Amino acid sequence: MIEDWIAGYERAWRTAGTEPLRKLFSEDATYWMSPYEEPLVGLERIGEMWESEREGPDEAFSMASEIVAVDGDVAVVRVDVRYSDREYRDLWLIRFADDGRAASFEEWPYWPGQPLAAPR
Repeated sequence: MIEDWIAGYERAWRTAGTEPLRKLFSEDATYWMSPYEEPLVGLERIGEMWESEREGPDEAFSMASEIVAVDGDVAVVRVDVRYSDREYRDLWLIRFADDGRAASFEEWPYWPGQPLAAPR
């Protein structure tokens, strides 16, 4: 199930529009773009972010993932994403609803050159 959800996430990123998000996130899902940001709440807000963050469904990137841990309805996934001009290593914390959609999604994105600690 988790592998299918991850594949669906990548497919949705590569698909025009936001309709595929309905299969991935519950209507009232929360989505944290980083652990210290306020979460986006609800499918509509997630869709708005989705469209603003990507260049379009045709942008070229590769994505590889590894499921790190699963405990009940919670999964931790490590994701490597490479675009032509940038790359990210992400940890995803996903809590699934009973229907298999994400009720909560939190990412911890890192990229080369990112400071390891906040300035003092």
